[in-house]
Amino acid sequence: MSELTSASVPEIGADDHVSGEGREAIVYADLGCPYCAAAWAEIRELPLRLCFRHFPMASKHPRAPALHAATEAAGMQGAFWEMCDSLYADRGRVDDPHLWERAERFGLDLDRFQEDRRSQSVRERVERDFVSGIRAGVSGTPTAFVDGRRLDGDLLEALREVGAR
Repeated sequence: MSELTSASVPEIGADDHVSGEGREAIVYADLGCPYCAAAWAEIRELPLRLCFRHFPMASKHPRAPALHAATEAAGMQGAFWEMCDSLYADRGRVDDPHLWERAERFGLDLDRFQEDRRSQSVRERVERDFVSGIRAGVSGTPTAFVDGRRLDGDLLEALREVGAR
């Protein structure tokens, strides 16, 4: 694990997306990233208090900003984790019509979903997470932090070890 200066250590905030019980793990992820998608189902099953942070890498995954905006918009109606999990589970269906189908399946107000995902507040939220990742030294996804330390090497193995403690 890599030690960070106290100024750049990511901490879970009151408005972060957090799920689960156990040791806290902050994961910076890109919803367009195949590596994140491959690891996501297992990460979600680990006994961790998982905090998701947006880290869309648009230069590598052009659809990522739209996907992150969709999860935030879904989150404004209480379905952040459902949207996030579904996007990773079905990476081949991420265009707008598929996002609307998901929003409808999750019982979201579609007009509000459309308005929210294009809103300034959603853009600012995603950007805030991204900037916090840059400040913490994130350069690729997925990247995780536990106890102020970045997990290096095999991320899943490191998270398994954290969850087992």
